[in-house]
Parts: sequence; C-alpha cells; structure tokens
Amino acid sequence: MHNYIPYGRQFITDDDIKAVSEVMRSDFLTQGPAIQKFEASFASKHNSTFGVAVTSATTALHIAYQALGIGQGDIVWTSPNTFVATSNAALYLGAEVDFVDIDTDTFCMSVSALEAKLNQAESQNRLPKLVVPVHFGGLSCNMKSIRELSNKYGFKIVEDASHSVGASYGGQPVGSCQYSDACVFSFHPVKIITTGEGGLITANDKKIYQDLCMLRTHGITKDVNEMQADDPAPWEMEQQILGYNYRMTDFQAALGNSQLKRLNQNIARRRALAQKYREGLNGLPIHCQGIAKGVESSWHLFPVLFENGVTRRAVFDYLREHNIGTQVHYMPVYWQPYYKDLGFKKNLCPNADDYYSRCLSLPMFHGMTDEEHDYILFCLREFFK
Repeated sequence: MHNYIPYGRQFITDDDIKAVSEVMRSDFLTQGPAIQKFEASFASKHNSTFGVAVTSATTALHIAYQALGIGQGDIVWTSPNTFVATSNAALYLGAEVDFVDIDTDTFCMSVSALEAKLNQAESQNRLPKLVVPVHFGGLSCNMKSIRELSNKYGFKIVEDASHSVGASYGGQPVGSCQYSDACVFSFHPVKIITTGEGGLITANDKKIYQDLCMLRTHGITKDVNEMQADDPAPWEMEQQILGYNYRMTDFQAALGNSQLKRLNQNIARRRALAQKYREGLNGLPIHCQGIAKGVESSWHLFPVLFENGVTRRAVFDYLREHNIGTQVHYMPVYWQPYYKDLGFKKNLCPNADDYYSRCLSLPMFHGMTDEEHDYILFCLREFFK
C-alpha cells in the first residue's frame, strides 16, 4: 500500500517560510510594501498594467463585477462547470445569473452555445451585461471569439482564471486582459501558487483599477487628488462609496512573492506530469481534456472523462482503496439546492450534465514524484484490466 496521494497539495519551501518570517518581524503586517511588490510583480509577469490583491478569488469576483457596474437587475452569464463562487458573486450584487453550456472537448464555455444563447436573448431583449468565461483546470477559453461576440452584443467580460496562473492563450499570459475587462486569480492552497487564502484581479483600465482599490478598502480614499474636500487636512480620508474590507495581509503577499519566483518551474513540472498522464492513459477508455492550438494550460487540475459504460464511482472507490485521492470538478452549479430554489432545473446545459456524470480529476500537484505518478497510472491500468 502506497502512502496517501491527494488530488492537490501546496508546496512550501524554506524560502517561503523565510519570506513570511521577515514580514512578521517588520513594521507592516498589512497595507505595507509586500502587497505593492506582489501586485506589481504579478501584473508584470502576466503582461497587465494593474494588479489588485484581495482576500480570495470570491471577493475578487465580487468587486470585479461591481467595478464593471453590475448591480440590481443586471444579467450575468457564466459556465456551469465551475465553483459556485463564480455565479454567487453576481447574486451578491442583486444580478440575475444564467449559464452557458460547455464544449465537450475542452470542458470550457462553448462559443457556439454562447452565440446561440445570445441570439435568443437578443430576440427577447434579455442580453447579459457581463459574461464570465471560466478557464477550467488551467485551460483558457476561446477568448478571441468571446471578445468578438462581446463587440457584437455589447457585454463586458471578466475572466475567471482561478485555475490558471501561468497559463497562456495566443502567445499571451492569461491575465493580460487582451480580450477582457478584468481577470481574476485564486491563491488557495491547492492552486498553482498559494498565499494561504487570497485572490488578485488584473486589469488595464485605470478607472477600473481605482474602483477596485477603493472597493477593497471600505470605499475609502486617502489620495488628496481624489478627495471632494477643497483643502483636506493631512489626516483626513474620505469614504466615497460603500466598500468592503477585502485587503490581503503583507505576510500573505510575502508568501505569494516567494512562490511567484518559482512559477515557471512549477508550470514546467505540471506540464511534464500532464504529458506523462496523456501518454500513460493512452488505450484506456478515458478522454483527456482537449487543448486547442495556441493554448497552453497551467494544469491546476488533470480532469478526465470516462467513456460510456465505465462506472465512475467504481474508479473513485478503487483509487481511494489504494490511497489515491481524486475529486469531481464540478457538479453543474444549477444542480445545487440553492440554485434549484431559484428555479433552475437539470438539463439546462446538456453537455455539462453529461460531463458531470463521467468526469474525475486525477492527482495533479507540482510536488508529485515520478514514483507517485507511476503508481497512479499503474493502479488505473490495473483497474481497467
């Protein structure tokens, strides 16, 4: 029996611990220089102008939607194949949510399904104000085509890149916002890099950036150039909007800075593991996530789809009996009891429903050893014998 292998795991080094310790002994535990350094470094690495660090990807989604003007009565569309936070953040603002089916090969938002839904919505005068593509597992959606539809139908775009630190699309890092208004990342421990909990929004528009900064800090500004008072005293600050306390701490940012230095190494290892999976699973009744030309996944997850006739629960139980942890990502959001109470029903997105019935995420983390990876493949081959 092998030692337990989880589906995901953080990777903390002595350098990470040292970076956090230095901040803990400094003058700033929050609102200090480590935050500014992390935001600037992350934005630079992802070819964006601005970065705004916050407490989680959920709070990042919340204020990103709000900064783009989403509010009571607006319509927001996203993928059903995501964590509930993607759509919940729209509900926080009083918006109405709906879902666009996924592509059967990539498991990301289907452009053809989006276009068909937009055509129907236009005839009903119910077009969305915002569309949120989800880069599932670390794989970018077809952002160029989604932006072309945005130009035609007038909706704004926030990329949910919670899985996709280090991914690329069309030669640009996911997060460059080449085809979107803002992009959101997660630093939860199972993600590509971690700050414990934490999130960050990239953007290129200065007004969006300023609104994000104010929203994460109670709606308050200390910038005299932004104040309404004619001659503010040096101690004054102004609350100009209703904001939140969504600030990341400096010791979290220090961990993020340290982890960011190893991002390229991290991604290279994940891509090597993904390639080894694809080769090792060849010939088994398993479909791996399709990768379009010009797209490079960061492989937060390694999702697979079992062919019809394979019982997923049997695979799940067999692997667990052999100390291999797997997970299912995701039950369609509209299957959740809360969303059922909002009136959603199964079969809204047939591809997503079918995917959920046959999918499983195999272990993927850059600290995985070759021996652990070989053991996982061995057990899968033994199961299918």
